[in-house]
Amino acid sequence: MEISHQPPKKSRLTLYIMIAMVLGIAVGYYVHENYEAGTIKSFSDNIKLLTTIFLRMVQMIIAPIVFSTLVVGIAKLGDMKTVGRVGGKAMIWFISASLISLSLGLVLVNIFKPGVGADISNTDMNAVSDLLEKSKGFSLAKFVEHVVPRSVVEAMATNEILQLVVFSVFFGIALTAIGVKGEPVINALDSIAHVVLKMVTYVMYMAPAGVFGAMAAAIAKNGLGILVTFGKYIGEFYLGLLILWLLLLFVGYLFLKGRLPILLRRISTPMSIAFSTASSEAVYPKLVEEMERFGCNNKIVSFVLPLGYSFNLDGSMMYMTFASMFIAQAFNITSITGDVWQQIIMLLVFLVTSKGIAGVPRASLVVVLATGAMFGLPPEGVGIILAIDVFCDMGRTMTNVLGNALATAAVSKWEGQLEHS
Repeated sequence: MEISHQPPKKSRLTLYIMIAMVLGIAVGYYVHENYEAGTIKSFSDNIKLLTTIFLRMVQMIIAPIVFSTLVVGIAKLGDMKTVGRVGGKAMIWFISASLISLSLGLVLVNIFKPGVGADISNTDMNAVSDLLEKSKGFSLAKFVEHVVPRSVVEAMATNEILQLVVFSVFFGIALTAIGVKGEPVINALDSIAHVVLKMVTYVMYMAPAGVFGAMAAAIAKNGLGILVTFGKYIGEFYLGLLILWLLLLFVGYLFLKGRLPILLRRISTPMSIAFSTASSEAVYPKLVEEMERFGCNNKIVSFVLPLGYSFNLDGSMMYMTFASMFIAQAFNITSITGDVWQQIIMLLVFLVTSKGIAGVPRASLVVVLATGAMFGLPPEGVGIILAIDVFCDMGRTMTNVLGNALATAAVSKWEGQLEHS
């Protein structure tokens, strides 16, 4: 599957998204300041329908685009040796980036100590109950079940990207193995991929409306005052993300040199959508398109990007360290705060348990709840930070998108498969 590398007409989508974000903040703030709790809740629930419509429109094309592009990509790679080499290079990047993100977060949270002296009286356990339900039964067995699909139809219906990747890899390898007989299927899937990527263009017209709904609902419900209350925590987390960005961009520059600014311009729209909707899934189809327009080999994009959505969540990695250590500090759990080795063990557990988490809002908190319980972290701690999680989720989701774009571009360059756009 090839996408034209000719520069498209200048898109104003990013500008429209930024305008929608500002309008959403303004409308949300007005509602928060001028109406009672019942009206605010009703407004938030209704205006968020715009975001729900946009996200569902994106989710409906994720399964076909992952399956078609990944199968075609593997079939065109040609043999298991190439698949193994490209996959190996991708995993080297993913694991290295995850370890750097976790380690940087651990160092910064021990320096800043955002949880020390935090008010633990404002615990919203009602809001945590849904997350607790999702985190129950979290174990190695559940992790394996999450990775290996019981049914590809079920995986497609629930948009389990990691399960789709596992099935698609097997399907692509089998398709390659049967040779000429598989060519009609490859051509058909190639055509399907083009159709779905055309659908992406239409779906993205809804992005500004989705962004407006997300921002208006978040600000109406929580107000801007909550940013002051938790300003230290949010500020220190974003400072950590900024340092992580600098590290990722430095490594990206080593691979891409002068083409790095071009890549950042290409992914500006996906990143703005990711920031305002706090959903990595919302930008996956658009990111596939932009990475190919940048000049990444379509076979590499089709293979590396869906893997990255399961294994390369740099922003989420850092947040898990921040959130878990914040809770440990707030509740003065000295078995963690006073033991560096215990922190390192928890870090390594996060490295494993986080793989394959869904690219949807608050997935990171589910992992923090489930894994934190192994180390004695009280679920009440999540209740403290739940109100401002949406603001942190924006930053970590945008970082996940940046990390996956850099990984895909770097592996393409590593393989000598990066064309000039």
